[in-house]
Amino acid sequence: MSGRFVPLSILDLSPISAGSTAQQALRNTVDLAQHAEQWGYHRYWLAEHHFVSVASSSSITLIGLVAAATERIRVGSAAVQVGHHTSASIVEAFGTIDALYPGRLDLGLGRSGHRRGQFGAEAARGKPVVGTVTGRTEIRDGVVVPPPFDPGRILDRSKFIASVGALQQRGAQPLEFAEQVGEVRALLAGTFVSPEGVALHAVPGEGAQVRLWLFGSTASESAELAGRLGLPFAAAYHVSPGTALDAIEAYRAAFRPSAELAEPYVVISADVVVAEDDATARRLAASYGHWVHSIRSGAGAADYPDPATVAPLTAEQRRLVDDRLATQFVGSPGTVVERLSALQRVSGADELLVTTITHRHADRLQSYRLLAEAWGLRAARAA
Repeated sequence: MSGRFVPLSILDLSPISAGSTAQQALRNTVDLAQHAEQWGYHRYWLAEHHFVSVASSSSITLIGLVAAATERIRVGSAAVQVGHHTSASIVEAFGTIDALYPGRLDLGLGRSGHRRGQFGAEAARGKPVVGTVTGRTEIRDGVVVPPPFDPGRILDRSKFIASVGALQQRGAQPLEFAEQVGEVRALLAGTFVSPEGVALHAVPGEGAQVRLWLFGSTASESAELAGRLGLPFAAAYHVSPGTALDAIEAYRAAFRPSAELAEPYVVISADVVVAEDDATARRLAASYGHWVHSIRSGAGAADYPDPATVAPLTAEQRRLVDDRLATQFVGSPGTVVERLSALQRVSGADELLVTTITHRHADRLQSYRLLAEAWGLRAARAA
């Protein structure tokens, strides 16, 4: 597929705006999902984040609520952080939702819960780590590819370490990612056998009509495993724009046909803000850098700031978030469609996953509506 004829889908974090509440953020998510279905979006995926100012921490619960509030749109996870869950709890939860809303669920799995070991003891004590940017930003046929972000530049990683610890039983060690993906597949297929040699069957869960996906942002285990297993792959350009295209290449190189897929299937994500004109869109997106800085400072995602009240980023703050600012898709419908078309063309993606965060819910709805109309989603659906 090429250009604007590929489907568009939505990634939602249920962001909490400054001055608002988690309760309102959840109501906004359900409202957006209902509108997305009307506007012709293909999927509605929820992210899993913990101990920060987004309301999607219990993403599987929220998936069930969104499925109940909609009729046709596919609903799923982007992604379940498998290091924080057992394989059985994941399959049983998705099986429960699928039992009531069959054939609409996407079960996306990601490695985020496995990364504690990459941070050392000094990071755990909260010592700031200073890093430098290496490499130069490339422009590939209109797509910005900055140098890969070095996690060593995160100013304080103590909260991340503490969060991972709080999400696991004390002393518990997560399985290797490939092993846990294998367990999830076996439980869904009804072929699971415990380490003690006992056959176990997830009820509900076994035989659920869910579509399994793997998520990744680098040319590493997730991309290669998705390819070897013949599963669809989602690449996180919106989080790691410097490495997402490499992840897609690694996935395609490793791909082997399977019962699920005869050919590779790629979704790539993008941060997007659309308004009626470029200037308005830039104004609405003016606090995005502050929000990304709250993440990379180590504090975690803050309440999403009001662009009317934030001071400009300092030069030091901007250096920490430059890659994300340069790769956000901001502008009028025509401007954003042109840039998204370039991302699809360069990546060869079969589908685009759009995530939009604005301070006002009405502006977020407007952004998704304008993009749907400019991309021709309703027309494509009618055809």
